[in-house]
Amino acid sequence: MELFIAYQIENNFDLDFAIQIAILHDTLEDTDTNFNELKINFGEPVALAVQALTKNKEIETKSGQIMDSLNRINHLSKEVGMVKIADRITNLQTPPNHWGENKILNYLKESKIISSLLTDKNSSLHDRLEKKIKAYRRNVQEL
Repeated sequence: MELFIAYQIENNFDLDFAIQIAILHDTLEDTDTNFNELKINFGEPVALAVQALTKNKEIETKSGQIMDSLNRINHLSKEVGMVKIADRITNLQTPPNHWGENKILNYLKESKIISSLLTDKNSSLHDRLEKKIKAYRRNVQEL
């Protein structure tokens, strides 16, 4: 939905491509599907986009995984970064009860990094992410 809204404001991107990526963005991370299956069924650009959005589990630290993914995202078309921003906007809600303070603060920190490294993808999505980060920060302070 974030992508549809962004397209209404700023329609200078490939919405069809962005939606395909958005639907498939967690496929490599959360299923047994592999890169070649994505490539065969959806084409190499979609497969590369999904791969960039997937954390590399061989990197030991979460922060290292995030930076690696963001670097790969920034080497691809802006739609890939837009999906990352839209996903984070969607996920920036009141943290689950089982999250500890460290996890909550790390999620906020990751969100700020995402915002700072994906500034040139889509201004309306970036502005929305900044607003969600501020709201999340307020929610964290109230906990």
